Amino acid sequence: MFVREMRREECQAVVAAGDLARLACCKDGQPYIVPITYAHSGNCLYCFSMPGQKIDWMRSNSNISLQIDEFASNRQWKSVVVTGRYRELPAAAPGRRSECIHAWSLLEKKANWWEPGGLRPVPQTISAASPHIFFCVDIEEMTGRAAGEGER
Repeated sequence: MFVREMRREECQAVVAAGDLARLACCKDGQPYIVPITYAHSGNCLYCFSMPGQKIDWMRSNSNISLQIDEFASNRQWKSVVVTGRYRELPAAAPGRRSECIHAWSLLEKKANWWEPGGLRPVPQTISAASPHIFFCVDIEEMTGRAAGEGER
């Protein structure tokens, strides 16, 4: 097996083809990582969540990372790390509604896109209004590695 650095174009292809990432954020020196569904468009990754720890932490520290994998076997895989900034897309904010609708339109094409961000491991009460949050990760950097048999 050979492991190599990926070019930016290769990283972008992995990110564009994927839809599940591990999102890492940090608050007061404590890291936190969770799976999240995303949709890629331009220099943004659009995501959805309900209020909770990751949203609170990203609001206090907008520097975040996502790891996205393309896995064929233990000896053939690609892994990309995206670093960027959290940016919330409040639907009621002037100038943000269209971007929020764009995020929704991209995410709704993904199977079960709302589950990682919308389901919790404890019973939930039914609310008259949904407190869902759409947000964007403005991509600052992408790096990746690929492994394969005989690749150079």
